[in-house]
Amino acid sequence: MPSTSPPPHEPLRYLLFSASLRTGSLNTRLAGLARAAIETHGGTVDAAAMVDFDCPSYSQDAQAKGFPPGADALRRRLETSDAFVIAAPEYNGSMPGMLKNVIDWVSRFRPQPFNGKHALLLSASPSMAGGNRGLWALRVPLEHLGVRVYPDMFSLAQAHQAFDAQGHIVNQQLAGRLDQTIAGFMDLAEAAKHYPCAKTAWVEFLGERPDSSA
Repeated sequence: MPSTSPPPHEPLRYLLFSASLRTGSLNTRLAGLARAAIETHGGTVDAAAMVDFDCPSYSQDAQAKGFPPGADALRRRLETSDAFVIAAPEYNGSMPGMLKNVIDWVSRFRPQPFNGKHALLLSASPSMAGGNRGLWALRVPLEHLGVRVYPDMFSLAQAHQAFDAQGHIVNQQLAGRLDQTIAGFMDLAEAAKHYPCAKTAWVEFLGERPDSSA
């Protein structure tokens, strides 16, 4: 009898970038480890850099003159990805202003490209909290825009001492947790794309539910 097994799924495509502009950024190192983990688990990575998404400060007057190339670049790369991963530093207990600014710009496109995307948030910091407060701040605008932010976030504390000479996390328990977090996120993103029964209604805590047709 001919096989009735469904054809294998194409690998999901993940947009991945560090939200830091600094050369030698700890978050860029963490993003590199995330890329390796995604590829090990069978995903395809679209690796970007924060400089790719540079934008002037958002205002409606500026928008009336047209969208800047950085905002259009993030929109296009979101639309061609199934999910995204951000490694974001913490600035004064919150997210970097440049990251919030490009989110504000991209939220003005119609259809709104964040809505319905799955996201994983990572951070690395020399602090004992590992930049975790910044990730909680980042969740707010993303979830408001309809992003399904993965419940488990990964924050690497004392990150200036956490990497070996090859760029790997020295603490094997933490390295394993990063890998497990990424694998779990990828399982959820794949289920949401390929198995409609796994999808659930998305209700936002703040604001109105985003409408992709608006």
